Amino acid sequence: MLLPIDDPFDPRIEPYRDIRERDLKGRGGRFVIEGEVVLRTALLSGRFAVESLLIAENRIEPIADLLAKVPAGTPVYSASRGVLDGIAGFPMHRGILAMGLRGEGLAVERLLADAPPHALFVGLSAIANHDNMGGIFRNAAAFGLDGVLIDGASCDPLYRKAIRVSAGAVLMTPFAQSGDIGDLCDALLAAGFEVLATSPSGKERLADIEPVGRQAVLFGAEGPGLPERILRRLRTIRIDMRGGFDSLNVATTSGIVLHHLAR
Repeated sequence: MLLPIDDPFDPRIEPYRDIRERDLKGRGGRFVIEGEVVLRTALLSGRFAVESLLIAENRIEPIADLLAKVPAGTPVYSASRGVLDGIAGFPMHRGILAMGLRGEGLAVERLLADAPPHALFVGLSAIANHDNMGGIFRNAAAFGLDGVLIDGASCDPLYRKAIRVSAGAVLMTPFAQSGDIGDLCDALLAAGFEVLATSPSGKERLADIEPVGRQAVLFGAEGPGLPERILRRLRTIRIDMRGGFDSLNVATTSGIVLHHLAR
């Protein structure tokens, strides 16, 4: 059911108004889905409910097959490009938006308890860059990870840009976010995981690490990396690089490490 919108201030599309400003302030229990690829992933995975859609008029017909997958009763608003841009507050070149519902979110303990005997997890510490967050999730999905644990110092993986960079992987890969990286480390160890910590100065070469049982690998923010207190208590691994070069981008690093450890 298409519902035409011709006024940027129509109260029915209030959650979509001034997207960039609200990204900074938060939008309660909602998050923004942007673009065809991400919307398709959201609808097919079904992990998060889709509250409504807002589509540019000229995109309705090209994505008719996708709109057919929208649950019955979900409002699908349509607007001209000018009205859509006025609603969002900037030019919406993709012309496809939807509003997802966060729900209660997964608890760390529940996510670990449900993990299979041979599971691979990622733990993230103070990842503040949304591009890196999205890139790590994209790698996690590509290599079939069972879950991602994120500390409270990291950015929100359901931020619009992080979801977009992940190509929708944030919406299909189970994750939990809470507490300190030390708390996440404790939870992983208690659940029977071998926990590896990445560092340019790691004592062991990634190439020498074997995938075994339940395994998790931790990544820290670019620059400071993982806290020293974490590195002291875990096996530390490194990616050998040309002499004189310090480190790789954390998202790139995750891709290399996860490819090596993937089951």
